[in-house]
Formats: sequence, C-alpha cells, structure tokens
Amino acid sequence: MVRSEKAVDWSLYVITDAQVIGARSLVDVVESALRGGATVLQYREKKKSTRIMVEEAAALAALCRRYRVPFFINDRIDVALAVDADGVHLGQDDMPVPVARRLLGPRRLIGVTVHNPQEIYKAQQDEADYISLAPVFATPTKPDHQTPMGLDGLKRLMACVRCPAVAIGGINAENIGQVMQAGVNGVCVVSAVLGQNDPEQAARTLRTLMPPKSAS
Repeated sequence: MVRSEKAVDWSLYVITDAQVIGARSLVDVVESALRGGATVLQYREKKKSTRIMVEEAAALAALCRRYRVPFFINDRIDVALAVDADGVHLGQDDMPVPVARRLLGPRRLIGVTVHNPQEIYKAQQDEADYISLAPVFATPTKPDHQTPMGLDGLKRLMACVRCPAVAIGGINAENIGQVMQAGVNGVCVVSAVLGQNDPEQAARTLRTLMPPKSAS
C-alpha cells in the first residue's frame, strides 16, 4: 500500500449497502461489480455485529486483492486494521483525520466526506488522501443527507479542491457524464451498481458513459 494519487483509479467507487443487496450474496454481488469495472470498493455497514463485519470485510478484502482494487472500510478503523484494508472513509462525525492517521499509520489511505468549502479546507489541511463531495443529488440509500448541491454546487466546490475528489449522491447512468464533467476524479455509487439485477453490466455501462480521461 502506497499513499499516492497515481496508485488509485477513483473512476467508479462502489459502496456496499446491505439493504440494497438484500438476500443476495454480498461476495457474489461485489465480485460481479468488480468484473464490470469497479475501481474502488468501500464496505459500509452500520447495524451488524463487529464479528460479522470483520468476517464480511475479510472476504471482500481478499476479493479486492484478487482484482487489484483498493478496499476501504467506512468509519470503523478497528475493522480496517483487522482485515488489513487499504484505508478508511470518515464522515464529519467520525474520528478526526489526525487521530485516524496515528492509528492507521502512514501507508493506509484516509478519505473524508465533505459538504462545503470549510470542510474541504479542513480535510485538506489534515492531509486527507481524498474527499467525497456530498450529496450531488438526492438518494434513497441515505435519506438523512444534507440538501443536494446539484451540478452547479459541485462545480463550485471543485474550485476549492486540491486533492483527489469523488462525487456521491444519486449518481446513475443518466447523470454520470455531467457529474464527471464537473472535474471530479470519479463517482461513488451504491444502488446504480449493487442495486441492479446485473451489477457487472451496470458497472460496465457506467464506465462506458464516463468521458475519456485526458492524457497526463
């Protein structure tokens, strides 16, 4: 694991959700998404026991290693350490980035969800490795989210960004092209991939709808 922007393709960042996956196998659904072109995976679970979370996360970590895709844990630093994940993703009410860094060490990546310029500046000052800009549009997978910023709001926030940034919130095949044109490094999705009958095809479709990356 290396803390390097160049080491991660942020294009299609897929986040798990037990309600979206339903009775299907978590591993099977995630592997289907990885086959389709998911470039990052985050395990997000709020309700299960720590033991079950570690078991599920360990299975997903092994899967991501096989597909050479970075694997993040939402919030739970203990789970990330237990399964040797590539990093964690933190919300505004979670552990501060400097404390998380002290626990995780220098190699693992830390992401932070941000909603406004002040939170962007703070995350960058704390040397977060990447940020997620939320929410672009309304989304049923997180009904308690803040007011959606829309495309114009996303563009305004991107003017403050100096690190890798992904957009999250209601992103799907209809709007992914416009979202990417706002200048983000990638998009975070839940239902647009894992909520579909064929996650592999859904992921592949989203990848094809992204504008081609300019040569560096």
